[in-house]
Amino acid sequence: MRFTEGYWLTKDGFTLNHPEECRDYRVEEKALELFLPYKVIKRRGDTLNLGMTTLRLESPQNDIIKVRLTHHDVDQATPHYATAINPAEIEISTDKDYRFKAGNLEARVPKEGPFTLEFFGDNRLITSSKPRAQAEITSDDGKHYMREQLTLDPSELVYGMGERFTPFTKNGQTVDIWNEDGGTGSEKSYKNIPFYLTNKGYGVFVNHPEKVSFEVASENVSRTQFSVEGEILEYFIIYGPTMKEVLQKYTDLTGKPALPPAWSFGLWLSTSFTTDYSEKTVMQFIDGMQEREIPFDVFHFDCFWMKEFEWCGFEWDKEMFPDPQGLLDRIHEKGLKICMWINPYIGQKAKVFKECKEKGYFIKRENGAVWQWDLWQAGQGIIDFTNPEAREWYKNQLRILLNMGVDSFKTDFGERIPTDAVYYDGSDPEKMHNYYAYLYNEVVFELLEEIKGEGNAVVFARSASVGSQKFPVHWGGDNLSQYSSMAESLRGGLSFVLSGFGFWSHDIGGFEENTSEDLYKRWTQFGLLSTHSRYHGNIEYRVPWNFGEESALVTQKFSSLKNKLMPYIYKEAVNTAKTGVPMMRPLVLEFEEDYTVHTIDKQYMFGEDLLVAPIFNEEGQVSFYVPEGTWTSYLNNASYVGGKWYHETHDYFSLPLLARPNSLIVEGANVNTADYDYSKDITVHVFELTEEKTVTVFDTKGHSLGEVTVTPAGDSYEVQVTNLKNVTLLFRNKMIEGMEQHELGSLYKV
Repeated sequence: MRFTEGYWLTKDGFTLNHPEECRDYRVEEKALELFLPYKVIKRRGDTLNLGMTTLRLESPQNDIIKVRLTHHDVDQATPHYATAINPAEIEISTDKDYRFKAGNLEARVPKEGPFTLEFFGDNRLITSSKPRAQAEITSDDGKHYMREQLTLDPSELVYGMGERFTPFTKNGQTVDIWNEDGGTGSEKSYKNIPFYLTNKGYGVFVNHPEKVSFEVASENVSRTQFSVEGEILEYFIIYGPTMKEVLQKYTDLTGKPALPPAWSFGLWLSTSFTTDYSEKTVMQFIDGMQEREIPFDVFHFDCFWMKEFEWCGFEWDKEMFPDPQGLLDRIHEKGLKICMWINPYIGQKAKVFKECKEKGYFIKRENGAVWQWDLWQAGQGIIDFTNPEAREWYKNQLRILLNMGVDSFKTDFGERIPTDAVYYDGSDPEKMHNYYAYLYNEVVFELLEEIKGEGNAVVFARSASVGSQKFPVHWGGDNLSQYSSMAESLRGGLSFVLSGFGFWSHDIGGFEENTSEDLYKRWTQFGLLSTHSRYHGNIEYRVPWNFGEESALVTQKFSSLKNKLMPYIYKEAVNTAKTGVPMMRPLVLEFEEDYTVHTIDKQYMFGEDLLVAPIFNEEGQVSFYVPEGTWTSYLNNASYVGGKWYHETHDYFSLPLLARPNSLIVEGANVNTADYDYSKDITVHVFELTEEKTVTVFDTKGHSLGEVTVTPAGDSYEVQVTNLKNVTLLFRNKMIEGMEQHELGSLYKV
């Protein structure tokens, strides 16, 4: 939100008050409070009829400082984002100036002169709030706002703020943190996160679930501005010094991504949305995939498993599915998992609507009536997840489906949440608008963990808020069947994973419209080199053979490749769950020292050691950048000298998929499923090894099974295999077989 007209003038209708100096301070055990009047005090009379901001500095953990700016100390309504607190090494000094230090991050405020707030990481200035950057703002209609502006260096780039489809670097943009059902082609987003990080090695988390308005190098081109309505503004400065460390510390604060089950990394096939489907259609799709030997692990039922106008009443459409239990049993017999579409809205025609209304399970209007409208389902009500009984009722509906054999839920919607509603627990509806997505997915994920066990829960969620990374996986929403939308999806995903989320997916081929054979095959390559992979559409079935038998072969190739790579993929997923560093990541996160990659958003790292450059045109042409070192094509062994751009043309069975130099990538022996024993008959691919490297193999619960260590030794290699059998090393052009281990810790020379 903008409050100024250019550099000098205030917009009509607003009055801005700025802290002018630090007049006094108070030290508590683990906090420093500073008192900042809105004018310089020259005489005692100046202290009358004057407002001030109270600046409070605290720390929840090392390298993070919480800043709280208070005009009037009004009680803050619920909900609040949950933040973890760990012991921090705090130092407070009030000698020459006011200093608050937590680990390697320090805030400084001068005792004399104009008020400024500076942040130092390892004694290096990373950002600051300059004079008149902070403001208490009153509008002519009586509203109050609090504003902060933090400096940006000329070469500093800003990333994150959720799944944003606008340009990857956010400099020059206005970003409102407000969940909306807006598709993937505008500034609107399903997943808004009031957190950004920069290539200068720090992040900023604005701790408000209500709308946070950012002006990123826009209202003031050398600053990032953020503001909220009200009289309190709270934010955290998070110091890296690397971008990876910023994400690790941000997810220490707000929650780590859960580790999804291994099967969820396999291919998902959907009925699609408005297509006609019945038990016969479903089984034809499943049989068609298996007859063509196309590996897939999950079948998804979209909305019309229920009758029209009755979503989400949790009742099968018995005309189309007369024997739901028998159908689910037959799908399981095919070796597949089952996902069902749900949302938190209940149409008035659904049988359960009356029960929810009578028992008070819906959010309400101020007059006590159920809050209803016709957008999506006629007369729908919205479940009030602040009501414990409503939460349990919702779980019970899902529990019935889980007991039938359902394995996962697509938790759709959760963005169209009104702000004139009344909640059971009295929560502020402005704050609940974004926060609702967290509660909704929390309820479903909790139940999945309860029924399926920890480590076996996964949802396919569209909406998200701060902390929702704990409930993976999220997908990009309703994209178009166009190359431009494919690129938008990737751009949004890369912004999303730089906002604390570890896993991400998208609708292969696009959701809206009809997909061409060409686009289907190119998007299939991209989709099966994403953390999670799903065919889904709106008006047409997305089974591969509907787009030509070559499409079926392309799907077969890349689905098989992903399954073979599962020992590598799951190792990376385990690391993501432990650290919060996303599995699928932009190049800037991995090669921060290479300024060329700081704006690249059409290629990405798939884990630490594989670079992917999807193809976004019918000609099969692609331009991609290779970082320093000698990289190797995973598909054809071609070598690439790093530090330069390449231009290539690829058929539908290839794309740039490059292995990082000095890496070990483990392949498994099973191409038919993503869920198998990753320790059996593995192949370790060795790429340009220059120093000792160790790779760990995990089981499908995230536990270490064993290790392979390869050490260059002159013209040979020493290989140590621990707790693994039947290991093959592949030096790409040279195969060394017979590495079967008979004694743990055996040492081999190659």
